[in-house]
Amino acid sequence: MGTVSKRSLSSPRELTRVGDRVSFLYLERCTVHRDDNAITATDADGVTHIPSATIGTLLLGPGTRVTHQAMALLGESGAAVMWVGEHGVRHYAGGRALTRSSGLVEAQATAWANRRTRLEVARAMYRLRFPDEDPSGRTRDELLRMEGRRLKECYRREAARTGVPWKRREYHRDDFSAADAPNQGITAAAQCMYGVAHAVVAALGCSPGLGFVHSGHERSFVLDIADLYKTEIAIPAAFDAAAEGEDDVPTRTRRALRDRINKTRLLERCANDIKTLLRCEEAETADDADRVGLQSDGGRLLDGGRNYGDEPIW
Repeated sequence: MGTVSKRSLSSPRELTRVGDRVSFLYLERCTVHRDDNAITATDADGVTHIPSATIGTLLLGPGTRVTHQAMALLGESGAAVMWVGEHGVRHYAGGRALTRSSGLVEAQATAWANRRTRLEVARAMYRLRFPDEDPSGRTRDELLRMEGRRLKECYRREAARTGVPWKRREYHRDDFSAADAPNQGITAAAQCMYGVAHAVVAALGCSPGLGFVHSGHERSFVLDIADLYKTEIAIPAAFDAAAEGEDDVPTRTRRALRDRINKTRLLERCANDIKTLLRCEEAETADDADRVGLQSDGGRLLDGGRNYGDEPIW
């Protein structure tokens, strides 16, 4: 009988900070298993060992199989896992927070639950995306028009920079190959950015579904965060890949995007931006890493694990 299940969970102090991890790792046509604290990828060329705590997002492409023990380790390590469809058009994701504190998700829920503060966070997101344009006082309709205008400008600018012909943005959900090279690259880049953003959101313990710009989707907040870096990182990487030719654009896009993410230390920046947007700088210590409290009427957080039946609460 294996003893994997008897190992204690790693504390947040023992895990690699999300900002110091590899942004994403793409695997296909292999079996993903576990060897102690490493993930192994076995294919026709042999076995490759990958330290699990260094992974931000693991992208599992066509032909991959993953064992229960591998998923348990990835979950404990706080890595997001995506099963990526053909060309990376569709995916499913999961992960476990690196933190044991609910501070950030409570700050997110508080800001989201109020219409005024929800709009304030949305404006702050646009300010991060377009620092040369002040979104103060803008309505949501005005913010959306501003985004559409700036995205069109970005497409035209990148087309001129790379010499890649550009018509318009097209996304064919059921036929990836129907799009031209730059559109294939943009779609592939977007899926990778969603995975990276999901990894950071999950690692910080935030709710993927409580978005401030996007709404109604289980990953609305993930889409919000990924869009912060669309015009700066994702779209330029897609056009660079398309400029090299029309063959194998998704693969070249992933490589170009990975280089840009690592060079700009995007994961660390992403984590800091989320904390700033939610106005939460709470630091977790080893002492309160697994603390569970009880709420009182006065807003005080009482210690859990105690019976207050015969004790006064104040």
